[in-house]
Amino acid sequence: MSETTSPVVVIGAGQAGLSFCAKLRSLGHEGPITLIGEEATAPYQRPPLSKAYALGEMDRDRLLLRPLEFYEKTGITLKTGVKATAIDRTAKTVALSDGTELAYGTLAIATGSVPRRLPEAIGGHLDGVLTIRDLEDADRFSALLKTAKSCAIIGGGYIGLEAAAVASKLGLHVTLIEAAERILQRVAASETSSYFRSLHDSHGVRILEGARLARLRSDNGKVTGVELEDGSTIDADFVITGIGVHPADTLARDAGLEIDNGIAVNSSGQTSDSSIYSFGDCASFPYQDGRIRLESVGNAIAQAEAAAASVMGTEAPYVAKPWFWSDQYDVKLQIAGLNTGYDKVVTRPTDEKCVSFWYFKGIRLIAVDSMNDPRAYMVGKRMIEGGKSPDPAQIADPAQDLKTLATVDTPA
Repeated sequence: MSETTSPVVVIGAGQAGLSFCAKLRSLGHEGPITLIGEEATAPYQRPPLSKAYALGEMDRDRLLLRPLEFYEKTGITLKTGVKATAIDRTAKTVALSDGTELAYGTLAIATGSVPRRLPEAIGGHLDGVLTIRDLEDADRFSALLKTAKSCAIIGGGYIGLEAAAVASKLGLHVTLIEAAERILQRVAASETSSYFRSLHDSHGVRILEGARLARLRSDNGKVTGVELEDGSTIDADFVITGIGVHPADTLARDAGLEIDNGIAVNSSGQTSDSSIYSFGDCASFPYQDGRIRLESVGNAIAQAEAAAASVMGTEAPYVAKPWFWSDQYDVKLQIAGLNTGYDKVVTRPTDEKCVSFWYFKGIRLIAVDSMNDPRAYMVGKRMIEGGKSPDPAQIADPAQDLKTLATVDTPA
C-alpha cells in the first residue's frame, strides 16, 4: 500500500496528534486514520485550563480544537477513553486497553508529557493535592477555587505562577513556594524573575524563594497545609504542584525505540523505526549542534505538520522556531527564541506597563522576553529567525525605532 492509502494510527489526541491527522488529510492521504485518546473528550486546548477556563471565562465547548463534525467530515476515526498499551513493531499493530488491536502502515506517537508529582512519602497522594495538566485537573481546580480560602503552590515556573494569578484574582490567600533561589530560575533571567515577583507581590501573592518542602500536613487524608524544612508551616485548603514534567515515552521505550530525553526522532520526525513517527512534547529532535525537546503549542503543531509532510513524501527538515507565552493578571508575556547559554541581558523599557529583556550570547541575539510589548516580541522573533543581532546599546534606548534595527546585519 502507498503512503496515501495505508492505515495510519496516531496515539495521543492532543494538539500534536490532531494537527498531524488534519495535515495528512489536507495533503491528500486517502487511507484510514485513527486517532486514539485516553481522555473521554475530543481533543482540546490545554493552555486555557489554568487561566480562562479555571476563571469560568471559557466554557468546555470552546476548548475543543475542532467541532465533532470535523472528524466525520474528514473521515478521521476518533477513539476516546481508550489507552494504547503496547506496540508490536513486527506485526505493525497497536494493542488497546479495550482488548482490540489496530493495524498500521504508519504509526505516530504524540503522547505529550506527564507532570512530576510529589512523593507519597511526603503527602503527594493526599486529597486536595493536584496538578493542572488535563481537563479533569482543571475541573478540580475550578471547583476548589469556589470553596477554598487559601492555597499553596509548589513550584515557581510558569504553570505555578499562572495558577497563583487565577487564585489571587478570585480572592484566595496564595503562597507560592520555590526551592530555587528565585522563581523562573530554570527558564528566565533574573530580570524576568524580578518583574513577575513584583507583579505577584502587588496582587497579594506571598512568594517564598529558597524554601524547601519537608512534607504536606493533613487531616483524615485531606491536605491542610505545608511544612517547610525550616519548620515553618503554611495553612492551605488545597495544594497545586507545578514542579515540571517529563516526556511520556514509556510506550515507545517498551517498544524498543531509541530514547534520548524523550522519543528520539530525526529532522523529519521519524523514530529509530522508519514506520513510526513522533512529535510534540514527547519527542526530542536535532537542533543546532545537539538535540532539544520543546514543550509548546507552536512546536507541537509545526513539528506534527512537518512529520505529516514527510509521510506524504514532501518532507523538508523541520527547523524549530521556538516561541512561548504566558498570561498572568493583565500581563501577556511573549517569548521568542531559546535563552540557553546567554551571557548578557539588555533591558528595553517602553512605558510603565511594557518592558522587554533581550538575551545575547556574545554578540548574537538568541531570545527575547516581552511583557505587554508585542512589537518587541515580533521584531525580536524576526531578528532571531533571520540571524540578525542588533547593537545592545540601541536595543536599550527606548527612543530607537525597533523596525530600523530589524534590517541590520550581524557583525562579523
